[in-house]
Amino acid sequence: MKILVTVKRIPDPDESLKFAGGGLDTSSSKWVPNAFDEYAVETALRLAEVAGKRDRLAEVIVMSICPAKQRQHVTQFLAMGADRGVVVDADDSELDTIAVSKAIAAVAKSEGVDLTIVGKLSQDNEGNQVAQRVAGLLNVPQAGFAATVKWDKNAGTLDVGREVDDGVEHKLVPLPAVVSVDLRVVLPTSIKNGVTADSHKYQEGPRLASLRGITMAKRKKVKVLKLSDIGVSSAGSEQVVAVAPPPARPSGQIVGSVEELHEKLAKEAKVL
Repeated sequence: MKILVTVKRIPDPDESLKFAGGGLDTSSSKWVPNAFDEYAVETALRLAEVAGKRDRLAEVIVMSICPAKQRQHVTQFLAMGADRGVVVDADDSELDTIAVSKAIAAVAKSEGVDLTIVGKLSQDNEGNQVAQRVAGLLNVPQAGFAATVKWDKNAGTLDVGREVDDGVEHKLVPLPAVVSVDLRVVLPTSIKNGVTADSHKYQEGPRLASLRGITMAKRKKVKVLKLSDIGVSSAGSEQVVAVAPPPARPSGQIVGSVEELHEKLAKEAKVL
């Protein structure tokens, strides 16, 4: 099996960004990997490997659309264990959701992948559109917000568990397919590939790169493409009109009794 995993760099969520020119000033930002993409790569690696052995059941390709000279996050994912990378050289200003989705679909087609795994959303814009669009462009089934994934190699299917309001819903998805993953997919027993023992427990969360992995990452192949190489241009259908901080919230009030609280909720806040 061949697995394509999309990865993105984002401004560090722990840093405070400044507002400038109707948008955010990221000129001095520290760029870090999107957390949900780390979960996606971990999912792919658990599907691909046989725990305790060097055997591999699948090739894992990480793909990012970013400036070619700013691809440190791709190297980090190669150090985690991905086999090779694809970078589509483009600046964020050139992109919208449609262009990103078309680029991913084009690479998935050219690579002939069996499974495309993406994080459920990007922390910088929380759009949650790409996985669905890619599945539509590829005309393949999709399963969103995966909390568990079980691969049946013989049947060529994935059993994807996703949390819903009243429990866990399971989707049986034939390959090729697109899967977006949620944070619980990196719990110790969330991924099963039919070869590694179902009882095997991984360390919770995405793995850290080993010293050997960091050394090997420098030798792994990274293909660099332009949007024009894959026949994609920005659709220009999305634009940021303005970005502004939320209005300041009024300070809270201290009440002396339950009766006073009830009165304020009913007469002032009018929520009762």
